[in-house]
This record gives sequence, structure tokens and C-alpha cells, in this order.
Amino acid sequence: MTTSRYDNIHSTKHAGKVALVTGGSTGIGLATAKRLALEGATVFITGRRQAELDAAVSEIGHGARAIRGDISSAADLEPIVETVSAAHQKIDILYANAGGGEFVPLGEITEAQFDKYVGINMKGTLFTVQSALPFMPAGSAIVITGSIASIKGIPAFGVYAATKAALRAFTRTWASDLKGRDIRVNVVAPGVIITPAYKTELKMSDEQIDAYCKDVSGTTPLGRVGTADEIAKAVSFLASDDASFVTGTELFVDGGLAQV
Repeated sequence: MTTSRYDNIHSTKHAGKVALVTGGSTGIGLATAKRLALEGATVFITGRRQAELDAAVSEIGHGARAIRGDISSAADLEPIVETVSAAHQKIDILYANAGGGEFVPLGEITEAQFDKYVGINMKGTLFTVQSALPFMPAGSAIVITGSIASIKGIPAFGVYAATKAALRAFTRTWASDLKGRDIRVNVVAPGVIITPAYKTELKMSDEQIDAYCKDVSGTTPLGRVGTADEIAKAVSFLASDDASFVTGTELFVDGGLAQV
């Protein structure tokens, strides 16, 4: 692997830190795992599909490791955290990113669909954080993936939006719960970031995605959709010492879409 000017300048930003990124095999999770590793962290990622995890580890490099597991299952979470802690006795950065959603309009929402996404987005995030906390030292950071959907009222996206709003509420509460432990917790709320989930979860075609991007770009102050690495930069900031006095907040990284 060649060394770039970026490597030389930024490879110590998270030097000596151990990072756990859930949902790290694709999309925003993968982009963030790559950035944290490039910036000096020892990175562990989780995901449900081994082939994707193996490909992601190869792409991340820098000694990254993958742990297969489903965060919506408490039985999977304990071994995930134990694997990281056994190797390094600590978790300095927890990026609770794993989540999902699908378009289902009011009137057609099923109990199974509701349970699925509450289980992944709310329950999974809650117990990911709770499982990791005993291994997080003073000065560590938790970052959670929210969404502009929590405040935008996107049609047919109510269950997803509600779970992301709940994560914002969790974050406020946890910032208070962690008083005195010097552990920060914040939400990063992405705008429109095209990832593989647009096809796999939202079932959108290439044509639909292109049309959506064009429509969103026309109403976004910056005139475009974002990239996964732009979210990764924000996560890196919130996880770093540069954000040492930032906790309990929600950082929107959306090109202004939900702000004006």
C-alpha cells in the first residue's frame, strides 16, 4: 500500500485508539472505518454477511478486523464486544452505525416491519452502547448515526424516522447518564448519501436514484447530495480530541437540506 501526503499528515489523529464500527462492511460505516484506520486507529467492524466483511477488511487495510454478528441480537453483541476487549482491553471509539429502513406508507405498516427496524435501529443501538460501556475509558467517545429523516417528515418513512428520533432522545439522556465518566456521546445526522442500501434496503432502481438525487440537489443549499466520506469526516471529528467539549448534540451533515 502506497503512502500519500494525507497519510503522513493525519495518521496520528487517532493513534493508539481502538475503534468499533457497527455496520462497517458497506456505505457510511465502511467509509468511516477506512478513515479512522487511516488516521491511526485500530479498527474492528461488524456486519451480518461474511463475504462483505472480508472484502471490507481488505479495503480498509491497516490491520482492521471483522466480527460477524447481528446487533439486533443480544446473543451476538456480547461476543463482539468481548473480542475487541480481549484483544485490546478497551474501546476508545464506538461508532454505532448499523441500521436500516424501508418505505412503507401509513396503513400498510406491518408488525413484523415495525419490530424489525425498532429491533435494529433502537434496540440494537441501545444494547451496543450498553455492552461497550464497561470497556470504554475516560476520554472515549460514542457516535451514533441518526438521519435528517427524524425531522423532515419523508412520506412512507415513518418507522425509520421514529427510530432515528429515538436515537436523538437516547443521546441526550446518555450524555447526562455519563456525567463524571468523561465519555462523550453525539449523533451525526446524514443528509442524502447514496449507498448500496438504496438498492438493497429501499429497493430503488438506478433510474429512481438518479431522479431522486436530481430532485434533492435542486432543493439543497449546496446543490448536491453528499458522499459517505463526508459523513466519515464528521464522525472522525466527533470521535476526536478536537471535539473534547462536545456531547449530547446532533450534528447535521446534509448540505443544508434540513436546515433551511
